[in-house]
Amino acid sequence: MPKLLLLILFALLPLSQLNAAEWSSQIGIEARHFFDNALSPQQHGDNLSLTFESEFYHDWDDGQQRIVFTPFARIDQHDSERSHADLRELYWRQTFNNTDLYVGVRKLFWGVTESLHLVDIINQSDTVENLDGEDKLGQPMISFFHSSVVGDWEFFLMPWFRERTFPGIEGRLRPPFVVDQDNAQYESGDAEKHIDSALRWSHVIDDWDVGLSWFHGTDRTPQLVTQTINGAVMLLPYYAQLDQLGVDAQYTYESWLWKLEFVSRRHDNRFSPDLNRSSATVGGFEYTWYGLFSSATDIGLVMEYQYDSRDGNRAPIANNDIAIGSRLTLNDVQDSTLLALVASDLDQRERFISLEGSRRLGEEMSISLEARFFSNTAPQTQLFWLRSDDYLELLLTHYF
Repeated sequence: MPKLLLLILFALLPLSQLNAAEWSSQIGIEARHFFDNALSPQQHGDNLSLTFESEFYHDWDDGQQRIVFTPFARIDQHDSERSHADLRELYWRQTFNNTDLYVGVRKLFWGVTESLHLVDIINQSDTVENLDGEDKLGQPMISFFHSSVVGDWEFFLMPWFRERTFPGIEGRLRPPFVVDQDNAQYESGDAEKHIDSALRWSHVIDDWDVGLSWFHGTDRTPQLVTQTINGAVMLLPYYAQLDQLGVDAQYTYESWLWKLEFVSRRHDNRFSPDLNRSSATVGGFEYTWYGLFSSATDIGLVMEYQYDSRDGNRAPIANNDIAIGSRLTLNDVQDSTLLALVASDLDQRERFISLEGSRRLGEEMSISLEARFFSNTAPQTQLFWLRSDDYLELLLTHYF
């Protein structure tokens, strides 16, 4: 399907316009150091990988048409499942007055909160890239965007479902058993060909940014079902059908940002039928001190509460947690930033600590730092799987 999409979209672009297209690319080398030995002897220790991402885009017809092509690839030293390629985006856009038509593969983000993204449902998470859910696979779709005085409207038809990626047997940051991605199960008889749909309305009202969304289709988060195959214990992904109503809102007042996301879900859970309906919310604030000590430096305080009504075998990591962090922005020519966040479970007392920093090195390079720590983990919880996976990551990126 990606090859067919590429041929169709490039056929829409006049050949005489290709020379005027815009290209940008980046290549990176990533090094991860794990502080402890893996729980399984099959899993690797320290790890290196290479990444490549490029973006092609071009506007023509007086800006009424655009084509975008964004491929991504990673080669991993040890984990064959983490060595993968993806079309992050490959779409054509046509503008008609206040309406845009999109055809192809796209990446979208919905939501306002920092520590957890509940309403962000369109794209599948690329979890071999990172556990934070911010790396996404491209989603094939036909979509419309319409702007009006009463808000912006978006409608999506998604004819092909993307399964979640998982680390392989040699990979780190994975469950205790390997996920068998080749034998995924679906509630829908159409499996990955089920046509999903979504509708979103968003609007700016004075100091409020609000959004209301509805999704009907295959749940992006699978249930992992334990099965024994040829004497080996495996986890099989089961993708249920999901109806989700989402609300997101942000209120800006001077140096304050007040944020809220809420979802109400109805989904099949054949393993725990009492969990077929659930709700979740995350909300809090970010306060920023600008020009700290008469300098260009800004520092922000972030605090959010996370709640999810699901429990038992369907309880997520963040079901009764509080996240506290700080964002440092130097506002220098190197664009130096640092974000530190600690999420603590109010029941189990587990803690997840995250550090993310970046800085440009001249015009063509940057360096990024990431660290993840899992402390005070409790048995029978998802963080217990990761109790030996504390790591420090450095990423050096070259832009051209």
